[in-house]
Amino acid sequence: MTHRTPLAKKPQVTTNPMAPTVINTLLKILERDTTIPGPALKKIRAGYERNRAELMAVVLGTRQVEERQLLNALGQLYKMPVLSQLDIETLSSSWTGHVARAFLKTHCTVPLIPVKGQDKAVIAVNDPGFLSGADDLAALIPLETYDLALAPKSAILAAINHFYDPSGDSASQLVEDMEGREYVIDDSGQAADLLDDASDAPVIRLVNQMISQAVKARASDIHIEPFQDTLTIRYRIDGILYERLTPPKGIQASLISRIKVMANMNIAEKRVPQDGRAQVRMGDQEIDIRVSTIPTGFGERLVMRLLNKSGQVLSFGDFGLSDRTVDHISRIIRQSNGIVLVTGPTGSGKTTTLYACLSDINSPDKNIITIEDPVEYNLPGIGQIQVNPKTGVTFARGLRSIVRQDPDVVLVGEIRDGETAGIAIQSALTGHLVFSTLHTNDAASAVTRLVDLGVEPYLISSSLNAVIAQRLVRVLCPHCKTPVPPEAAALKLESTDLAGQTIFAPRGCAQCFDTGYSGRQAIFEILDLTTALKSLISTTSETNEIKAMAVSKGMTTLRQDGMTKVLQGITSIEEVLRVTQA
Repeated sequence: MTHRTPLAKKPQVTTNPMAPTVINTLLKILERDTTIPGPALKKIRAGYERNRAELMAVVLGTRQVEERQLLNALGQLYKMPVLSQLDIETLSSSWTGHVARAFLKTHCTVPLIPVKGQDKAVIAVNDPGFLSGADDLAALIPLETYDLALAPKSAILAAINHFYDPSGDSASQLVEDMEGREYVIDDSGQAADLLDDASDAPVIRLVNQMISQAVKARASDIHIEPFQDTLTIRYRIDGILYERLTPPKGIQASLISRIKVMANMNIAEKRVPQDGRAQVRMGDQEIDIRVSTIPTGFGERLVMRLLNKSGQVLSFGDFGLSDRTVDHISRIIRQSNGIVLVTGPTGSGKTTTLYACLSDINSPDKNIITIEDPVEYNLPGIGQIQVNPKTGVTFARGLRSIVRQDPDVVLVGEIRDGETAGIAIQSALTGHLVFSTLHTNDAASAVTRLVDLGVEPYLISSSLNAVIAQRLVRVLCPHCKTPVPPEAAALKLESTDLAGQTIFAPRGCAQCFDTGYSGRQAIFEILDLTTALKSLISTTSETNEIKAMAVSKGMTTLRQDGMTKVLQGITSIEEVLRVTQA
């Protein structure tokens, strides 16, 4: 563990651990070390009087104190160290055969036993008010002596799943064990926690481990593709498909059926496309899975889109943007009316950008309403409507209803037709700030696309504030990226501007699953509609002319923004060339 201070001995709790003197001391520490207002402290005290057994739940329920702050205060109170993260890679898991995973999750505790060395075992707990679980755990392992430490609930749950979850290659090993055998699906229902499902049915275990492995690899999609003699499973990681498993062809029907059962789809119907949805949990992570099947000549082809509902909405600071770009976007999204469009192909992060925009401007004095397909993340304080064609809730119809709800800001998930575009334009002209997305190659093409949808050029120039085109470039793995000669890099760009610059290329290692990349960042092209551009749009919708004028006025193109990240050592030239046009 990285924590180097002496760990606390187990506190001797002989009375109610949350006695009145204890709660008084805790509130004093919180008042001293945090910015929690006085009314919130009174609310905590009142909540404690109603429920003395769950102080942590009461304090965190006020939403005025973060878990980290509360743990630090409790650590001072009980003289216990606080571990912000657990160094689980260096710890032993030999004890797992003596303790049930459910026991650890119930008590939110986990043992941290060094593989070797003289360090004493530590039992991490989340709530110091309930230490009986630590006693029972020490007796089960058994441990003669141990120290206690506090840790966040998410860190403890992640450690539990790490110790009990099979290795990353378990799915591959399971596939090898299944070769030459035939299995019939056993529908045992969906597990409360994916990693708690101890079913012996190999197909069910394969599906669970496949999803678990994909989540760990940060995959956004799982593709199950049948061919004449083979079955291939591929994961999309950072926008690129990688082949991961080749199960025996004989389990194809059972594998597809298992996933369709999880998604409440009709397993008997294999001749028409189907869509479904499932939810699984992996410790503290809630994974929303959207399932789509289509019939092919060799069986049903299935794709699972994985969405981590536990992930927090990103802010612009998480995008890797320069201060200048952040200031530019912040100015655009704070205008009182007009339309702001975010463009790019599917999977380029448009929705994430829009969510970041809404989170940035969200305040109690604004009425923000969205209509989306689907609602990917729940945004506190914002009204979100789900498109549902079966009940007649389309983008156009929903948008008509939204404007009667007295909104200040409206988000339309996507402008797909002329009717939606027309209503969005009218909303912008009547004093609303409208955000939406379009599928275009660059910022200037958005104008052409709106004209194609039937919007008059004069309406576009009157209502459109800005167009933000974006792409996602993969970030070079910091563990294995290697410098390349500037001459070779300049040759790829047919440029001599890279002389003397340090350029990096991907190599691949165990940390990045041999891809050479880990994570993604956005690159932007921001088209501000100046007076000159509005005049040009009123007379022509030619993309090249609009782009040429925008560049002459100082617009940074996608390629130029990407090259800035290349020179900063964030990504590679090949990656920028892949996602941008010549």
